[in-house]
Amino acid sequence: MQRPKQFLGIERRRNPGPDRMAEPREASEVAVFHELGKALTSSLELDQVLLTIMQKINEFLRPDTWSLLLVDEARQELYFEIATGQGAQALKDVRIKIGQGIAGWVAQTGQPAVVPDVRKDTRFFNQVDEKTRMETRSIVAVPVRFRDHSLGVIELVNCVGPNGFEQRDLALLEALADYAAIAIENARHVKRIHELTITDDCTGLYNSRHLHKILEQEIYRSRRYGYEFSLIFIDLDYFKRVNDTHGHLAGSKLLAEIGQALKARCRLADFTFRYGGDEFVLVLPQTSKENACSVARRLHRMIRETTWLREEGLNVRITASFGVASYPGDAKTKSELLHLADEAMYLVKNTTRDDVAAAGLGKLTEDAMAEPH
Repeated sequence: MQRPKQFLGIERRRNPGPDRMAEPREASEVAVFHELGKALTSSLELDQVLLTIMQKINEFLRPDTWSLLLVDEARQELYFEIATGQGAQALKDVRIKIGQGIAGWVAQTGQPAVVPDVRKDTRFFNQVDEKTRMETRSIVAVPVRFRDHSLGVIELVNCVGPNGFEQRDLALLEALADYAAIAIENARHVKRIHELTITDDCTGLYNSRHLHKILEQEIYRSRRYGYEFSLIFIDLDYFKRVNDTHGHLAGSKLLAEIGQALKARCRLADFTFRYGGDEFVLVLPQTSKENACSVARRLHRMIRETTWLREEGLNVRITASFGVASYPGDAKTKSELLHLADEAMYLVKNTTRDDVAAAGLGKLTEDAMAEPH
């Protein structure tokens, strides 16, 4: 793990009293880094660690405003993760291109910037001032980096005093940026581990372990607020033939294509899971059985009418068997709901395949479908 840079000689810059002046710099240094180190080791919550860092910046450097900007790697932009002080709320939707402005330059080069007078610096641009309606006179910005990788920028506005910005304060700010980098990387690492535990590698959908957690949450929520929700089981028909004919790699790509197609045709509020093998499950919150049957029929037609693995030149056609069950009409427990949806799917699979059935209703006809989801 990356270690923070050492800082020598931390003390308050604003008229410390005699008692404060007498306090050894080393004691102040130890107190600050002990507190930050404790925050890092005692909490994996990013917000808590960044709050501690923010407090130390305010305590020692007293800027008018300060911000933590993080890198959006996909868009190559900086966005304001935290902003304090005047006009902070206006910065919520502001984005800065990497290389643009002083913060963008710091993110691009990995070098700190101390600008006593922004009017004399060609890198400065006033988009942020226009948003916040404040006047930026000086800027101090340091990169937040982890193993030579840019994560963001800490930027302080209007904290350069008449005697300039002291080297020991820049060293403190760089040390705080190192702590921020460790906290951000730790939080991202924990998030990646969490995603791996709930995500299916092949399809990118949620896995069956996460299905059980979501069902528990939906049952609790639906019971409390009097909602319905529905479950759809999907089993691909004769999927083994794809593996036997085209190989297991093609079979895995087909599962991924179908899984993503199912997800793309559901609402943002819905959940899509790979249950195992060639089975998928959809959880549709606040959805009646009637509407869930409409969704099932629509997705059934989509799978049957789509030509899959076109990019591989295989042009696979496949069908699927669907089963639908709903809470609380069909079942009031997780296990019973799963059982009934699975049972409805097997009613199709063990007879004609390529169809939709619902708990208590049997196989459905086109005329039985309600309006689309």
